[in-house]
Amino acid sequence: MDWAVFETWGKRISAWGRQYHETIRNRPVRAQVAPGDMLNALPASPPEQGEPLDAVFRDFEADVMPGITHWQHPCFFAYFPANATPPSMLADYLTTVIAPQCMLWQTSPAATEMETRMLDWLRQSLGLPDAYEGVIQDCASSATLAAVLTMREKALNWAGNEQGLSGQVRLRIYCSDEVHTSVDRAIWVAGIGQENLVRIPTKGSMRGMDPDALEAAIVADRAVGFLPAGVIISVGGTGTGGTDPVGAICDVAQRHGLFSHVDAAWAGAAMICPEFRTLWQGVEAADSIVFNPHKWLGMQFDCSAHFLKNPDDLVRTLAIRPEYLKTHGTDGIINYSEWSVPLGRRFRALKIWFVLRSYGLDGLRAMIRDHVRWSVALHDRLAAAPGFEIITPPVLSLFTFRFAPDGATDLDALNQRLVDAINDDGRIYLTQTRVNGALAIRFQAGQASCTEADVAMAGDVILEIAAQMERT
Repeated sequence: MDWAVFETWGKRISAWGRQYHETIRNRPVRAQVAPGDMLNALPASPPEQGEPLDAVFRDFEADVMPGITHWQHPCFFAYFPANATPPSMLADYLTTVIAPQCMLWQTSPAATEMETRMLDWLRQSLGLPDAYEGVIQDCASSATLAAVLTMREKALNWAGNEQGLSGQVRLRIYCSDEVHTSVDRAIWVAGIGQENLVRIPTKGSMRGMDPDALEAAIVADRAVGFLPAGVIISVGGTGTGGTDPVGAICDVAQRHGLFSHVDAAWAGAAMICPEFRTLWQGVEAADSIVFNPHKWLGMQFDCSAHFLKNPDDLVRTLAIRPEYLKTHGTDGIINYSEWSVPLGRRFRALKIWFVLRSYGLDGLRAMIRDHVRWSVALHDRLAAAPGFEIITPPVLSLFTFRFAPDGATDLDALNQRLVDAINDDGRIYLTQTRVNGALAIRFQAGQASCTEADVAMAGDVILEIAAQMERT
């Protein structure tokens, strides 16, 4: 492809992108396809000869787009948002065009230094103390893995990487049932083992870890020869928004010399609003914190902000410095590849810069406050609707509910049918979870282009389809 063709197609795809977003409400939120549709549309063998891009793009629209679930749809109320605002898209387009490899300062000085500044902008936006320094990880799962590896190395006096875990004392990591499954995976990858991830009971409406139970578990484990290494704290967990009492858990961790990591992947974005910071009161005592700007700040996947009180511990855990990765003749530089598991790094700070400068914190705060307010209004509406019950109250813009009409049996099956019927209808998209073993339906508002009318319409759809099910 010559550059004139590139320019032509760049303009055409930009125009297509505008049309896509301006008409996205006309599409069903969730892909309405069957397993195998996309696979069967693709030839079994690669082409021997090149084809004109017109043909490729025609097949993209015909074969690919029907199989896309539209995460940027304003009625996407499932999972958590993965917002891609226009400034973020433009920044990622520029990143794609210049295609830098940002593993070292010398390979992309501007990217490295912008990352330093943008993470400090985000730190200030969240009200975190000056003591924290930040790095962009691809996702919260990677940040949690990095934190678990650091817990392991600190607890073993930095012997794990060198000697392996065979013959070492068994480590213990603590969390509640409300944490994301990425914690389990981090425990596996770090070699600590599922049996050594200790689940601490929760209590209260926030479904938070019990500090007294945590302390008792640590003491009991030490008494039988285990080595407590760290605690993972949930703020706004995926299932119900479960949130631990951050300050109290950090106090326990500090008393026992444990490394503390706060997973606020979704909820952390809301901390740009000072009134929501009570949700993680005491967070300044944590060793490590992660949140995803790509969820609720419109900074396009992938972009996860990982803050550390002592980055040297992370670097000591992850850094490998062969001669070909050394930067000679320059002191005091940061090589962010030493702060993350992958060596290769994209220029992700650029989209943070574009978004913060385009909207400002006031614009982003207004969006988050609207989402919370609209979601609470829907919660109140469903709480008052006959046949519905609230299972967990709102945590920011997330709550769970269940359809439980009089005389209904097997509520799990009934609510799964309701979720399936809603998603097959296509106007909105919801997901389910389990609370105390029983199935419940999740609702969260967070898509950047969502309006108050969209959330009200979600309530109409839920009530309408539930009424249809009662009549059949």
